[in-house]
Amino acid sequence: MKIYTKTGDTGETGLFGGGRVRKDSVRVDAYGEVDELNASLGLARSLSMPSDLDALLLRLQDQLFTVGAVLATPVGTKASEHIPQLKAEWVTDMEKAIDTFETELSPMTHFILPGGSQAAAALHLSRTVCRRAERRVVAALREGEAQQEAVVYLNRLSDLLFVMARIANHRAGIEDVKWIPEKRSK
Repeated sequence: MKIYTKTGDTGETGLFGGGRVRKDSVRVDAYGEVDELNASLGLARSLSMPSDLDALLLRLQDQLFTVGAVLATPVGTKASEHIPQLKAEWVTDMEKAIDTFETELSPMTHFILPGGSQAAAALHLSRTVCRRAERRVVAALREGEAQQEAVVYLNRLSDLLFVMARIANHRAGIEDVKWIPEKRSK
């Protein structure tokens, strides 16, 4: 199978299960953002990530492939019967991970600036990509091209990525930089 098909040269792409849509449709935009998020997690994993965070990121990458597949497959098509579905326990598992990680951290008293260790900076970047993906999925939901479960999943994932970035800094012995505008603006 060739990697190039030339079928997208006119600005359209095929959906899983048939049908063609414009490449700038809300559905394609949504699953494209999820794909970018997945790639950003892959980059984060390459940056000296603690092993438990790396294992969690790998699991999240697998789940994001499912999110993308669900977004790329119109509901009610024959193909939709053959793809995995989003699972409510994924959100519950993320919430448990957040709660566990937060026991290692001091409570937040300020907003923090993204950065710190390479791993934390990459996780912060992934968090912002996740928020953008969430916004695109919300737009697709409004158009009837996505499911609420995908919005919930991405919302919780961005929270988890934020806490994971803080954990990466904490374990590297790097303090989060508090946002204190009055001190920096003088």
